[in-house]
Amino acid sequence: MKRVIEGGTVVNEGKTFNGTIVIDNDIIEAVISDGNYAGADTGACEHIDATGCYVLPGVIDSHVHFREPGLTEKATIHTESMAAAAGGVTSFFDMPNTIPQTTTLEALEEKFSIAAASSHVNYSFFFGATNDNASLFSRLDTHRIPGIKLFMGSSTGNMLVDKAAALGKIFGESPLPLMAHCEDTDIIKRNTAKAVAMYGDDPRVTHHPEIRSSEACYRSTELAVSLARRYGQQLHVAHVSTERELELFSPHEPLITAEATVSHLYFCDRDYNALGTRIKCNPAIKSTRDRDALQSALTDGRIATIGTDHAPHLLSQKEGGCLRAASGMPMVQFSLVTMLELADRGVLTIERLVELMCHRPALLFSVRQRGFLRKGYKADITIVRPETWTLTGSHILSKCGWSPMEGHTFMWRVEHTLCNGHTVYDGKKVDEKYIAQEINFR
Repeated sequence: MKRVIEGGTVVNEGKTFNGTIVIDNDIIEAVISDGNYAGADTGACEHIDATGCYVLPGVIDSHVHFREPGLTEKATIHTESMAAAAGGVTSFFDMPNTIPQTTTLEALEEKFSIAAASSHVNYSFFFGATNDNASLFSRLDTHRIPGIKLFMGSSTGNMLVDKAAALGKIFGESPLPLMAHCEDTDIIKRNTAKAVAMYGDDPRVTHHPEIRSSEACYRSTELAVSLARRYGQQLHVAHVSTERELELFSPHEPLITAEATVSHLYFCDRDYNALGTRIKCNPAIKSTRDRDALQSALTDGRIATIGTDHAPHLLSQKEGGCLRAASGMPMVQFSLVTMLELADRGVLTIERLVELMCHRPALLFSVRQRGFLRKGYKADITIVRPETWTLTGSHILSKCGWSPMEGHTFMWRVEHTLCNGHTVYDGKKVDEKYIAQEINFR
């Protein structure tokens, strides 16, 4: 049976219009502007009334940590994909710092197997670079994964890549885009020693942006950009957090791009006083000036994508200060409604929001048939409604059970999330029986 979404305001490819979308199984059959579907009254169609709503392409979150395998006390692909569906996110790319780390072909296959049995939205996984695994790059199936994740800063396990020869090999031989976490480890170590000497063994979280400083971010990002230019490698710098780093990016240099996360766009260092370690993440949330610069870069082309760096921990793991509390927060369920709030404030237009959260991730990572409302594309569609509501714990689907946005009053609500033409979220609950699709690339 065909499905018809009608009565809504469609936002797609820079245009906003009253439109109708026709879906045949998992594919968009037609996007009709200011007109009616000729077959809508035949009785052979299921109708979705989007009156009063905005109809968007499904969000592609190209930066999440769903914690499975090995860290499932915090999250699982099942629970976090439910949270994604409830947030209007129809596709995710998961990061490699799980247990085992996704730095072998076997570990990569294990993740695909888990997702194939439990993910309620579309999925893929980054392969992780180390100082000594570049020889595996040629064996990766470039049609199945978005890119290679490179930690050029403080990291757990053996995922910190800090040897010049290894970096040269990775930048010179990667067949896929590199996505880099950039923070200079030596600077962080010096800042940590200074903070401990001044404030004790576990300084208050307000000192986190002093330890993981703007200088640490800039120096590492500068190195990554210089290597990308030297080797002609496609580079996407994850979670840019400072005004100064933005100087390294240009809308006219398409091979070298930057991501901003919802957290760095929304919060600033003033929020530590109220939210404490709930907003502790790496790189640190920094000054109001840095946040405002990132917001400005959403509209001038220096920021190419918006992700979440969704990284859940148990609240018990968030206790302490700069050194003891875990870094990371859950954001995937509330990323779209938070960015719509920024659109209401005039930070960016809703058309630009759709470009940064849907279109550009698809283009940047060469996603096949997703990220746009186009004939022949997969029917990944999010319907949102202007509506006032306050977030309580009962809304939260992430396994960790908390959000830094708890108590916040939103002005938008996700009404429906369609994944491959299937209503995976109906505004009240997620269809846990539905299993989504592996994403294809290139």
